[in-house]
Amino acid sequence: MAERKAFLVRLDPTVHEALQRWADADLRSVNAQIEFLLRRALQEAGRLQKPATGGDRNRRMKIQE
Repeated sequence: MAERKAFLVRLDPTVHEALQRWADADLRSVNAQIEFLLRRALQEAGRLQKPATGGDRNRRMKIQE
């Protein structure tokens, strides 16, 4: 797994509460939810290439089984 970069982010309490509810509904931590949303926004804006791991990972798992 790639190394993670830690940093502090300050959020308005109402934004944090909304993120917490959304993360809970998606069974993620707030941190994972923020990363998910940032990645999706970056991909949609053409600032980050989509990783080619989803389908490849599933195929590798089936081959190894």
